[in-house]
Amino acid sequence: MKTIFVVDDSDTNLSMAEAALEEWYHIMTMPSAAKMFMLLERVVPDLILLDIEMPQMDGFEALQKLKNDPHLADIPVMFLTGRTDPEVEVRGFEIGAVDFVTKPFSAPVLLNRIKTHLDIDKIIRERTAQLHRLQNSIVSVLANIVENRDKGTGDHIERTSAYIKILIDEMMKRGIYTDEIKDWDVEKIISSARMHDLGKISITDIIVNKPGKLTEAEYEIMKTHALEGERIIDEIIAQTGEGEFLRNARLFAGCHHERWDGKGYPHGLRGIEIPLQGRIMAIVDVYDALVSERPYKKAFTDEEAVKIIMESAGSHYDPKIAEVFYQAKEFFKAVRTEVK
Repeated sequence: MKTIFVVDDSDTNLSMAEAALEEWYHIMTMPSAAKMFMLLERVVPDLILLDIEMPQMDGFEALQKLKNDPHLADIPVMFLTGRTDPEVEVRGFEIGAVDFVTKPFSAPVLLNRIKTHLDIDKIIRERTAQLHRLQNSIVSVLANIVENRDKGTGDHIERTSAYIKILIDEMMKRGIYTDEIKDWDVEKIISSARMHDLGKISITDIIVNKPGKLTEAEYEIMKTHALEGERIIDEIIAQTGEGEFLRNARLFAGCHHERWDGKGYPHGLRGIEIPLQGRIMAIVDVYDALVSERPYKKAFTDEEAVKIIMESAGSHYDPKIAEVFYQAKEFFKAVRTEVK
């Protein structure tokens, strides 16, 4: 049974709404927006019926606060109001209300309005899920095209995806950059990271699959894959519109070779100028390269790889993230052993 919050400072209105809806929905009533936000810490409803004229925090303020919270912003909100002036409706729709129901309300009208919006919300969720599945399929195909061209990096994408999940989880546990990470859709972040080497599509196979060490000239060409990745994703954005997934993919593609000391490429960013996505990928990408065998080198042991990375903490890598990596090194080792 779907859950509906009814928020109104009038006991009469709360009782009327509960009587009209309790046969079809799980109704939770509360006399103020403050009480609603306290309950939202434990329960996320399918829809909120919100009075406009309430003391302390009115409906407009409450709706704006909901929309400012990424974890609550998608809850459909219908205003219950005795006001009928157009300015009220305009303001409400601008903030993000899905509908207005005039008080005193008719029970059948209220039921039909709620059913309509919950059905629409269900359709949107289903289509969003379908879009995510399509998006993930396209990403997997593109990532596999890149990986299959590079004969020496088998399962690199699967391993780095697992490493990123470990780092993000451990950073959250340890309070490292949590102000930024808490707003991330981690599943979407990890999926977008699979495109970090997309720019290698533009690099000739002669260089990508060279069995020995690259010459200086060849290395300069290989370095262009970061900018090429940005360019390709920019073209996709131009065609489809910018979204969270593509923004993250662009940051992973363009910034995973930047260095904490500013000596990386392609932009020479320094310190926290480097997007967090790039600072995370810098560590997992190099770790995987170090512990993997290549035509031109043997695989380093986990201990050797960890030592190399920690010696470069504060120069190549963000020292805070490097410390988290060090504390989580056994998890990395377990993934490397499992995904070969």
